[in-house]
Amino acid sequence: MDNTTYIALSRMDTQMRAMSVLANNLSNADTPGYKASHVLFSDYLVKQKGSQATGEADEAFNQDRATYRDFGQGTLQQTGNPLDIAITGEGFFSVMTAQGVRLTRNGRFQRLADGRITDDAGNVLLDRTGQPVQLRPQDRTISLASDGTLSTENGVAAEIGLVTVDNPYTLVGEGNQIFRPTTQTRQLDNKELRQGMLEGSNVNSMTETTNLIQLQRDFEVVSNLVESEATRRQNAIDKIIQTQS
Repeated sequence: MDNTTYIALSRMDTQMRAMSVLANNLSNADTPGYKASHVLFSDYLVKQKGSQATGEADEAFNQDRATYRDFGQGTLQQTGNPLDIAITGEGFFSVMTAQGVRLTRNGRFQRLADGRITDDAGNVLLDRTGQPVQLRPQDRTISLASDGTLSTENGVAAEIGLVTVDNPYTLVGEGNQIFRPTTQTRQLDNKELRQGMLEGSNVNSMTETTNLIQLQRDFEVVSNLVESEATRRQNAIDKIIQTQS
């Protein structure tokens, strides 16, 4: 297998990775709080053996450098559910999972029988002191101020905390909605929450679909190149065998 095929295969490998990321984005286009992922590729330049020239003498292999999240704001959607909470601007909800405290932008919460407020996966929502947000048995009417103060007809029940990190790109995704902080988090004092609303996914379905189609076409072109190159090499081998026989 010569370098032409190796270069083409490196291209196909990165294209498959990109298609996987795009497909995951599209499958989460309706997931509340989902943040789209993008891939970052670069060229790995290798100088041809025995060549002292530059420029065209370099062989460019594709390599997958990183996958990163777009933390841009998603569209706010009205739901009317008093425990649906949308974040406008920066910040993340803190929830307690089996693996410890994690961060999320998914504000679809529910009330358990014991009064605790949890997300879809059963992770408990935390207040600004790191304690579980819990309503009293007699609490019926729930209202939320934009600063996170959660009240009922019986008074203030809790203050929902929002945290942030200096660099959101240091967050490690665990699934499609949960992030593990790898650096110190801090509480946000100026927060804007909206009750009865959800932040939708920030995936642009039209753009992602177009990119996916283009990637599939490019993959087919490179795949055909690899196949034709294999055929050419096999024909060359057959001719050599015929000449020697």
